[in-house]
Amino acid sequence: MVLRKAREVFGRGAVEAPPPRTSEGEAAALCHTYEDLGLGFFWSTDGEGRVTYLSPGAQTLLTEGADATGQNFLEMFLRTGGESEGERTLPFAFARKGRFEKITVRSERGEDETLWWSISGEPVIVRGEFAGFRGHCEDITGERRSAEESSHMAMHDALTGLLNRRRMSQLLERTLTFCSSQRSPCAIMLIDLDRFKQVNDTLGHAAGDALLKQVAARLVRVVGDKEKVSRLGGDEFQVIMPGIDDRGVLGDIATSIITSISQPYTIDGSRCLIGASVGVAVSPFDGDDSDSLVRNADLALYAAKGSGRGRFRFFSADLLKAAADRRLLEEDLHDALQKDELEIHYQPVVRAEDNHVVGVEALVRWNHPEHGPVSPARFIPIAEESNLIKGIGEWVLRRACAEAVAWPGGLRVAVNVSPVQFGDDGFPALVASALANSGLDPELLELEITESVFLQEGGATNDRFKALKGLGVRLALDDFGTGYSSLGYLKTAPFDKIKIDQSFVRGATEAGSRNRAIIAAIVALAQALEMDTTAEGVESFDQFDLMKSLNVTLVQGYIYSKPIPNDEFVKKLNEGNWIIEPSGPAFQRHDRQAMFRRIGVIHDNHYYPVVLRNLSVSGALIEGLVDVPIGSEFVIDLGEGQLAVAKVRRSRKRQQGLEFEQALVPDGNGGLCTRHRASPYQLAAAGLPQSPKGDGIQPVGPHLIGGGEDGKASMPAFAMASDWKGAALRADVA
Repeated sequence: MVLRKAREVFGRGAVEAPPPRTSEGEAAALCHTYEDLGLGFFWSTDGEGRVTYLSPGAQTLLTEGADATGQNFLEMFLRTGGESEGERTLPFAFARKGRFEKITVRSERGEDETLWWSISGEPVIVRGEFAGFRGHCEDITGERRSAEESSHMAMHDALTGLLNRRRMSQLLERTLTFCSSQRSPCAIMLIDLDRFKQVNDTLGHAAGDALLKQVAARLVRVVGDKEKVSRLGGDEFQVIMPGIDDRGVLGDIATSIITSISQPYTIDGSRCLIGASVGVAVSPFDGDDSDSLVRNADLALYAAKGSGRGRFRFFSADLLKAAADRRLLEEDLHDALQKDELEIHYQPVVRAEDNHVVGVEALVRWNHPEHGPVSPARFIPIAEESNLIKGIGEWVLRRACAEAVAWPGGLRVAVNVSPVQFGDDGFPALVASALANSGLDPELLELEITESVFLQEGGATNDRFKALKGLGVRLALDDFGTGYSSLGYLKTAPFDKIKIDQSFVRGATEAGSRNRAIIAAIVALAQALEMDTTAEGVESFDQFDLMKSLNVTLVQGYIYSKPIPNDEFVKKLNEGNWIIEPSGPAFQRHDRQAMFRRIGVIHDNHYYPVVLRNLSVSGALIEGLVDVPIGSEFVIDLGEGQLAVAKVRRSRKRQQGLEFEQALVPDGNGGLCTRHRASPYQLAAAGLPQSPKGDGIQPVGPHLIGGGEDGKASMPAFAMASDWKGAALRADVA
């Protein structure tokens, strides 16, 4: 009714203006009432687009109350080049001089306020000529903001403000499509918080929500872009990183995420400590669509959590088999104690100033009846995950006490205590029982406890420390500085020793390393608190000399002795006062991982299957070719697109020592990998067919590409002289 009356006052579009009516005054009054109520506003222009009328309320919003008469109507609204399709329609509608309805435009009020308008209008024709526009406008800023908020809520997590699962899924789909068209990579990380449930259970869900907000803020700081981070739900997060496939860079980012999230939090006056595990997958190597990429990142995350948590893991094709093997290993571990498959090896702890053995660390070993020795790095995380660690820990404690009581010379024995074991209220009673049953002097038992026991602060932890010290045993703080360091607990926790983790020792002698300063600070702290210090993992003389110069009290590592069985250890003790002269390489060498694995090498367009015998950051040892000349260059196919250029530095009969052109990087699981991988696009472009298993390049006859005039590539002399087919057969058997 009001709009109809308004049209009667302002005109009926492209028709002659109607003659005045006696009800015109009443219609005008109604229009003024409509304006005064703020329900909408009216406007009109002349044929040049200049304002001839604008409702007072609209003038207040558009011109801050100044008279708009004579101003260009279009220039009252923003035209910055970022308008939507609707906003570009208004100038077009004015140009075509036709009727238009509900065009959305923007205006600016003050320095930081944007208003949204819905504008309708129709042309006025006077004596057959265009005379301007008359129309209606409405302030829709509230509706627009409400719609934007609804859209934001639909695409963002209400708690953290990060992208939600739905939005991240859409973003990942679009990003992968773009990356595929550009033949570029895209990495994703799945992040799961460790021990978050404990915070919820002990402090309540409100504290858990506050913690998640802080975690989100830390993730954004590490990643640097809020629009690349999402909360999938619960305590799971996802990060998308287009254009990155350098696994050295990705590993550094994952490590930074883990380190940042693992720092202490303060929630309502309570101190909280959690951790994080990260799974990483990269397209197109680990999947070329969002479903497969997310699934494989999830497998990598599961592997990271299964390997002990607080670490990252890249996806690899063998993860499915590894998961199956892990389940079988867990089943066998359940029976290992009953079948007497576990034993303890002892590694000497030596006083650095005179090489005198003053103690040992008890280290559990598992001799599997089928697989032989199983690395503790494999079965200890399984034991912790499956809650077998308490039973194994009790067995180690009792056995170490029983064996140590028979040693001559009164050596101290150190036993590792898992956080799960320490958290048991009955642990002090267990230690008392082990001492009583064995007859071992409590002063000769040292319990090595990691910083993670302080995750649950409070009276229970302090009471446990007090009970243990009441028994007369010594306490050592293990792996100091690698997880949840806080000087606060050192004021009250009654430690006798601080152990410097081998991760600090290994890099301490490298140029530019800060590890030396960190170790010096730890030693100074220990001296101030009247504690001993032990440096773990010392293997070379440059490391050993550095530890002595920094006044580290005790040294433990291969520079003195590897862990040895009890029988061999007792023989050494029976020889009298045990002094070990240090021996080892002059300088630190990169760790070499022994293995027996089939790989391939490429030389002069020929592909040869060989066996990889060991691998390090800087090189490898291969077997299968004969008398290869020093300096020969190979491309090493490590599988899954991992190609490394290497040069032969040592060659002896069937074995060659290789030096990589570019160093390998950690894969997050104790292994090594190349920084970059050759994508399927690159391999196809080079004419190198891939194995249907996805585990490397598929050899085609004795050569891959190139050749002589007859189309056949000539094989080097060292390959002609080698048992090439035999090497392939042995590799297949392996």
